Amino acid sequence: MELAYYSDYAVRLVNTEEPARNKDSLTSVEAVRELFGTASQMARRATDADVTRFRSVRGRLRAVFTAADEGDHTQAVDLLNSLLLEFPVSPQISGHDYLDEEGRPRWHMHLADHPSNATAGYAAIAAMGLAFHLTEFGADRLGLCQAAPCRNAYLDTSTNRSRRYCSDRCATRANVAAYRARKRQEAVAAERTGRTDEKSQESTTPADR
Repeated sequence: MELAYYSDYAVRLVNTEEPARNKDSLTSVEAVRELFGTASQMARRATDADVTRFRSVRGRLRAVFTAADEGDHTQAVDLLNSLLLEFPVSPQISGHDYLDEEGRPRWHMHLADHPSNATAGYAAIAAMGLAFHLTEFGADRLGLCQAAPCRNAYLDTSTNRSRRYCSDRCATRANVAAYRARKRQEAVAAERTGRTDEKSQESTTPADR
């Protein structure tokens, strides 16, 4: 499994909450287990106590994205480092794919399951994955959706660092909103211009005419 894949763990957890809409889908142990995806072994360790713990980690991960999105990259790194210290990973070499018919394994790095509890395991993987992404591509590649009130987290993988939205849906919604705003401004400007012209005509004396 590629280490960059683990950064999605952070995005998935952060996006279980939409603060501006007062929505939170992380309300049960089943919701916690769904976050693990194919990592079923870790998911089975989740208990009701992990719901509160996951929410705490979620807030700290969102703070990393917020700092990066606001351009405070040093703060983003400091916050991420505190998570890495609190939730260390256990890297292992894995080889479940094969290079050829002779059965030679394709070796790659894998972040092993944390032994203590589900939250510690997930937080360790999410923080390390995010750290790999940040150091490989830069802190400015961590963003929050600009289509208010969304503010979902995303990882910018565009070639020109131009991503501003978490999804095509939000991008379309933002573009439509911007278009309508421009049309409203144009209508107001046209109305003002019309009124100015009318006043100018009314103020003209018969002699001037």
